[in-house]
Amino acid sequence: MLGAGDARRRGRGAQAAAAAAAEARDAAAAAFYEMDQAQKYVEGRMTLFADLDGTAAAPMRAEFERIDGDADAAAAGYIAIVDAHDLSVERTPAEYDAARRAFIAAADRIREVTARLDGFAERLAPMMERLEAQLDRLPPRLAAARDAVAAADAAVARAREAGFDAAEAEAEAARARATLETVSAPGLGGLGLAGAIDAAEEARRIAERAREAAEELPRQAEKVRHGITSVRTRADAVAGRVETVRQAMRRLLRGYTQACWQDLRGAPEAVEAAVERARERLAEAAAHADRAEWRRAQQALTAARTELNAADRRAGQVTERAARLEEAAADPGKPAEAARFAVRDAQRLAVTGPGGPAPHHARALDALVERLEKAPELLTGVHPDYWAYLRELDAIKTAAGDVVARIRAERAAGS
Repeated sequence: MLGAGDARRRGRGAQAAAAAAAEARDAAAAAFYEMDQAQKYVEGRMTLFADLDGTAAAPMRAEFERIDGDADAAAAGYIAIVDAHDLSVERTPAEYDAARRAFIAAADRIREVTARLDGFAERLAPMMERLEAQLDRLPPRLAAARDAVAAADAAVARAREAGFDAAEAEAEAARARATLETVSAPGLGGLGLAGAIDAAEEARRIAERAREAAEELPRQAEKVRHGITSVRTRADAVAGRVETVRQAMRRLLRGYTQACWQDLRGAPEAVEAAVERARERLAEAAAHADRAEWRRAQQALTAARTELNAADRRAGQVTERAARLEEAAADPGKPAEAARFAVRDAQRLAVTGPGGPAPHHARALDALVERLEKAPELLTGVHPDYWAYLRELDAIKTAAGDVVARIRAERAAGS
């Protein structure tokens, strides 16, 4: 049997062992709490990092997952030790000592993982600082996009209240809103910081276009109404040229060889047909305008103008051809003199250069002089081909202008 002294010593030893075990347990608990806080902090920073720049975060994410797994394992080990060493019940000194050693080992492992988490956080910090500095650029862009979407919605509502078809502007506003909602989604909608900033800017631009389109509707309506009136007046004017074109064609047919007018055959009928098509497009434009379909009305007006432009060109070809041929028949030397002036102008420019004209320019100009001298030979027979004569003179003038352009380009390059 133990004596009273031995019992007291044994009791004091058990108390000391219990106190040491409790101290180790408390230290392990504190280490566990510190690791848990570090783990949650780093996980939050990594989540933000991935949201802001998924590409840059990928390699860091792989490293964090390894540390995070070790932290979970250390936590699980710590909890298992707590469960295995319940210090709320009386233990033997040996059991207290085993608990103490287990808690110390758990604390050491937890502190090692915590140190790795802290080191990871330190390496992550500069990258996060850079991204968070850029993150300051996002809120004002989001605010601008929201303001633009609101302005677009208001403009669409006003246009509808005024009776305009604002379907296209409304669709654009909806597209801007959807883009903005993507940016506003958790994790920046998976776009990353740069993508979110771009998307916010895109939402703003789309919304501004929608607003402008809605606000343009009243102006477009007035423009279309005015356009219908002016194009109708122009159609009447072009139609009025048909008789003049017929008269010019009759003069061409009676007074000149077929080569002078064969490319203009059917011009009066073509002008009439183009005017008729223009009036059909005008009727379509008016119908669209009555239904407030301003874009379609504008398209129909554009088509009507295109038809009238073609009719005008065709009519002008006939009347101008007749006038030129009649002028040439009355005085063949007059158009020749204009070509001769162009050649002389090129010759004067060529001789002003140092050393006189370059050989290749001189040859080109001599060839033009020869062509000019031969041009009157085209005016032979009872019905001379004045159109071939005029085209040859036009070609000579064009060629003389080309020589002038080449001379100037060569001198500019050599200066």
